[in-house]
Amino acid sequence: MCMMGGLAASPAFANLALAQKNACMACHAVDRKLVGPAYQEVAKKYAGQPDAQARLVKSIKAGGSGKWGPVPMPAQAALSDADANTLAAWILGGAK
Repeated sequence: MCMMGGLAASPAFANLALAQKNACMACHAVDRKLVGPAYQEVAKKYAGQPDAQARLVKSIKAGGSGKWGPVPMPAQAALSDADANTLAAWILGGAK
């Protein structure tokens, strides 16, 4: 069973790949602000909120503005609910 250095079986790698595939990484980085906030900052903001994942999924799919500054986040309406949930869980986990 080939694991390609352990990366093939790693959920974090798969979720990073999903973020890259959907152009999320054009505006976000794991640990620093680009156009949008760092994913680690998003995780901190939502930490401890019982509805965090649902709220983040909604933001990913609907887009929005004003939460992190004046630059709006475009909607990712074509993203499947499953992929939006996967990305939200990964982000809330610190994008690790």
